[in-house]
Amino acid sequence: MRISTTIFLTDETISPVRLARELEQRGFGGLYLPEHTHIPVARDTDYPAGGELPREYGRTLDPFVALGQAAAVTERLALGTGITLITEHDPIALAKQIATLDHVSGGRFTLGVGFGWNREEAADHGVDWRTRRELGRDRLNLMRALWAPEPTAYEGEFGHSVRASEAWPKPAGGAPRILLGGAAGPKLFAMIAAQADGWMPIGGRGLTESLPVLKEAWEKAGRDPKALEIVPYAVLPTPGKLAHYAELGCEEVVLQLPPATEPEVLRVLDAYAEYL
Repeated sequence: MRISTTIFLTDETISPVRLARELEQRGFGGLYLPEHTHIPVARDTDYPAGGELPREYGRTLDPFVALGQAAAVTERLALGTGITLITEHDPIALAKQIATLDHVSGGRFTLGVGFGWNREEAADHGVDWRTRRELGRDRLNLMRALWAPEPTAYEGEFGHSVRASEAWPKPAGGAPRILLGGAAGPKLFAMIAAQADGWMPIGGRGLTESLPVLKEAWEKAGRDPKALEIVPYAVLPTPGKLAHYAELGCEEVVLQLPPATEPEVLRVLDAYAEYL
C-alpha cells in the first residue's frame, strides 16, 4: 500500500520545496494539499470537527502554486489536491491550471474534488449552497470538454459554457486521476460512479459499511469493479488501521502531517517511516 501525506501548508509551516524533497528522499508516495481561499471572520457555519476553527485554515497556501514548487524539485513524488473546492473556481481557468501542473510534473497530478463545508466562504464565490454538488458536477464536465482530444463545446447549466476550443496542454491520459471527497451517501456515490476514479473518505471511518454501497453504485453505472479506488485521507495511522485498509483493497492511504515548522514535521515523518 502506497503511503502518501497531506498537510495544511501555510506561511508559518515547513516550505513546499523542503517538504517535497524530504518526502521523495524518504520514499513516501505522494503529497496532497487542501484548499481554502479565505475564511470569513463572521461565520455561522460550525467547524465540522467541533470547537474553534484551527489557525491554519485561514493561512493555507494556494495548493496549485505550492504543488508547482513541489513538482519542480521532485521526479517521482505524486502530487494532488485534497481537496480542490471546485465550485470556487472559474472552470476554464482551473482546467488550464490542472492540465499545466499535470504536464510539468510528468503526469503525477491527482485532482481531489470536494464541495466544502464553509457556507460563508462559498457564498463569497457566488455559490448557492443548495446546488453546490450539481454545480461541481457541471464544472467538472466543462473541464473534461477542454481536456478532450478534439475541440469540444460544452453548454453548462450554471452560467459557464465553453465553445469548441484549442486548449493545450492536455493532462496525461486525457484527464487527471479524479477522486471525490465527502461523507458517504447516495448523492456522492452516484457522482463518483459517473465522473470519478474513486473516493477519498476523510479519516477513513465507516469504510466497512460504506464500501459495499459504493461498489453497488459503481457497478450499476457500468464501471469495472477492479477500477474503483478507495484512498483513506487525512489518517492518523496505527498498524491495525493500515492493515484494515489493506484488507479492504486500498492501494493508497494519505497520512495527516501537522501544520508545523520544519523540525516538527520531519520528526513526524521519521515516525511515519515505519509504515513504508
